[in-house]
Amino acid sequence: MAPEIADAIIRVRDISVQFGATKVLDGLDLDVQRGEILGFVGPSGAGKSVLTRTIIGLVPKTSGSIEVFGIDLDTADARARRGVERRWGILFQQGALFSSLTVRQNIQFPVREYLNVTQRLLDEITVAKLGMVGLRPEVADRFPSELSGGMIKRVALARALVLEPELLFLDEPTAGLDPDRSEAFVKLVRDLHVKLNFTVVMATHDLDTLVSVSDRIAVLADQKVVVCGRLNEVVQYDHPFIRNFFLGERGLRALSAAPALQTS
Repeated sequence: MAPEIADAIIRVRDISVQFGATKVLDGLDLDVQRGEILGFVGPSGAGKSVLTRTIIGLVPKTSGSIEVFGIDLDTADARARRGVERRWGILFQQGALFSSLTVRQNIQFPVREYLNVTQRLLDEITVAKLGMVGLRPEVADRFPSELSGGMIKRVALARALVLEPELLFLDEPTAGLDPDRSEAFVKLVRDLHVKLNFTVVMATHDLDTLVSVSDRIAVLADQKVVVCGRLNEVVQYDHPFIRNFFLGERGLRALSAAPALQTS
């Protein structure tokens, strides 16, 4: 069971999710501490993306409870729920940009949904957020089809951060990127996390990303979180997935460069 955190920004208790006869999550518990980067990892099909989508309400659960910012999302009324959603940002695996909208329109979409501001301010916000993720202002008038994979990720991150959220969900943030672009994107997330002090919940299958950016790691296996803690604690937990993922040849190379192990 994941350790309980007194001031958890997310508190998941006894969550179960089932698709037809297939149970994906079964009695899962997880706490996320305010200000941390929590990376969660597991075997293919273990439910990493399902857990993220369940927390934000895109996948229904069959049992359990979810609190975000101390608000029970099952009992919250529409206004309270909207207030919670206003405080988080989401970067989906493929970016999930609207293909028929320009970069400018994509980034401005959440602002138009939640706030009533002038077009001039919207355009200023767009330029500022593009700069924040390392993109030039002229990118604003391109369509997603005109962008590289790395640029799509950055635009999607700009959109996720446009409302200055306290909580950021990242679903496989480096999927589809080559090693150089992946490393650059991870550095961007890490730098923005330090600068803006938001909480990050990140699902990833990429070991280098996981060990380079996570404060704590939650391992999903057997339909639950089997261990959650700092890297040096996780690698000591006896589980077949942990042995194969962290302690195989590739895993050991990544761990050899991990500050969390070098200083433990």
